[in-house]
Amino acid sequence: MPQTFEIMGVVNVTPDSFSDGGEWFEADAAISHGLQLAAEGATILDVGGESTRPRALPVPADEELRRTIPPVRALARTGATISIDTTKLAVAEAALNAGAGYVNDVTAFRAAPDLAGLVADRRARCCLMHMLGDPRTMQEDPRYEDVVDDVKAFLLERAEFAVREGVREDRIDLDPGIGFGKTLDHNLELLRRVDEIVALGFRVLIGVSRKSFIHRLADVPDPHDRAPGTIAANVLAYERGARVFRVHDVAQARQALAVAAATLVPDGA
Repeated sequence: MPQTFEIMGVVNVTPDSFSDGGEWFEADAAISHGLQLAAEGATILDVGGESTRPRALPVPADEELRRTIPPVRALARTGATISIDTTKLAVAEAALNAGAGYVNDVTAFRAAPDLAGLVADRRARCCLMHMLGDPRTMQEDPRYEDVVDDVKAFLLERAEFAVREGVREDRIDLDPGIGFGKTLDHNLELLRRVDEIVALGFRVLIGVSRKSFIHRLADVPDPHDRAPGTIAANVLAYERGARVFRVHDVAQARQALAVAAATLVPDGA
């Protein structure tokens, strides 16, 4: 059966990410981890050198380059698509030069608008994510008129901007930004109504892996123990039309989504 989903494996080259900060901080450890994720079924490897957890502080571009470019260059040989998780033009350009083919920008090209032109020129894929504020402020009393309508309007505006800058529509993924400036209720409403975001006409990426809302729902304090909650949310999102899943636990996610794909057979798959 043809695979109808993509798994993006997380390669955090950071000392302070919420789930695995420091585990893969050294280049050799990050490369080894990425190779393992590819062997487990990740078709995209998302390399990031700046944490976007709540209240995270910015990382200078030269340090982000030092952290990310060696793993990007090494992992580009795996055959997986290499994603650079960055908001900075210089980092994205260096990563694309080193073999990346995907730019994952949590600001949706707001921090560096010229990123859109770079992605277009390089014919790369990109992910545009919704975030309220920035990592330092996003969880300070987030409010919406209607979280799904507001997120949809933002994502459509950013996708239209990218298209105007030359990015092809089929190279754009949209991410509603679960946990990025959202309460528990906001996160759940977005997951319930993923199909409305899919209806915008772009691939939808879901990033719920190990996030704190799973702890709040199921009392799981250790992020490493949240794979079952992650799987449940991903399968529900798949049924509603999401097709790209950013996860830490690749083997478990791939197995669950393979079963979901075989049994749910959603329209248009």
